[in-house]
Amino acid sequence: MSSKTFRVGDKVELLDDDVAGVVTKVEGDEVTFETSDGFEMKVPFSFLVKTEGKLEIDLSDDSLLQKLKSDLNPKRKRPSQKPKRQQPAMEVDLHIHNIVDKTAQLSNFEMLNIQLEHSRKKIEFAIERRIKRIVFIHGVGDGVLKAELHTLFRRYDQIEFYDADYQKYGLGATEIYIYD
Repeated sequence: MSSKTFRVGDKVELLDDDVAGVVTKVEGDEVTFETSDGFEMKVPFSFLVKTEGKLEIDLSDDSLLQKLKSDLNPKRKRPSQKPKRQQPAMEVDLHIHNIVDKTAQLSNFEMLNIQLEHSRKKIEFAIERRIKRIVFIHGVGDGVLKAELHTLFRRYDQIEFYDADYQKYGLGATEIYIYD
């Protein structure tokens, strides 16, 4: 097709999509048209088909002007209720130096048990206070604490757990969600 087949004001549609509009510019082998949603698209001739001749609008028609005004200034509908904001997650840092003051005399087994007991208390606290989300920061290490935490989480029917947000915590955190 040549530029002579499309003129400014022609109604057109995309061949392979349900997009229609009015030609606003013809240059080279491309046509620019404004969609019915008000977006401009620039496509090759081969993508378009002319649907009618020039679009004629009678601007003296008051009902049309009213319709245009109402479309341009839509009434905003208020939601029936405010959307619930997601409660921020409670963070529990399980690095041993954040739980106890002196760690020099503790064995790895004792440290692990202290961390697990601290985690259990935080879960019970969250259940009592109806806190839905907890992020347990366990670090990467050898993965022993993470594995033991997952075993602890499985003991609760109302808990679902998964890796916490990687961008924020990296690989060293697990998030739990507590159902009612």
